[in-house]
Amino acid sequence: MTSVFSEEGKNIAVTVIEAGPCVITQVKNDETDGYNAVQIAFAEKKEKNTTKAELGHFKKANTTPKRKVVEFKTDEAFELGQVLTVEFLQDAEWVDVVGTSKGKGFQGVVKRHGFWGVGGQTHGQHNRLRAPGSLGASSYPSRVFKGMRMAGQTGNTRIKATNLKVVKILPESNLLLVKGSVPGANGSFLIIEK
Repeated sequence: MTSVFSEEGKNIAVTVIEAGPCVITQVKNDETDGYNAVQIAFAEKKEKNTTKAELGHFKKANTTPKRKVVEFKTDEAFELGQVLTVEFLQDAEWVDVVGTSKGKGFQGVVKRHGFWGVGGQTHGQHNRLRAPGSLGASSYPSRVFKGMRMAGQTGNTRIKATNLKVVKILPESNLLLVKGSVPGANGSFLIIEK
């Protein structure tokens, strides 16, 4: 993240996203596939790390191998091999950004769900400050209900940040500046939706 100044002189926290160039590697339609969609590829990949099936797929689009391929359902007309740059988002005022959040490993209930633990030192409690407490299942139903908030894997999930304001577009370097934060670590792949 970084920050830029608005025309009014306010300091705005922004995230810089490299949004292109993306190549259309496949155009799907109702007749051949049963639905309308486009497949978009981004980020160069070494040919030695690409399978022969992928090489053939990219050769049809007359492009080099790419690391990330994503499909979008759309009714807009696109050409095979067409290159999309950040200028595609020129008229967008707001965007949705989808990404994979940072993985935090196995965490307890305080960090994972915001439990407080035992607030005071009453009722005979001894170092139980970060414990989950009772699970609430006794002889009936003799099990833990599904969805019970407990310790476990935190992060590393698909997150969609909606309605992020587009602050600036830099077409010469394919950069998109959006207000606020986006899911994922630095350098991770994101999906930007108008």
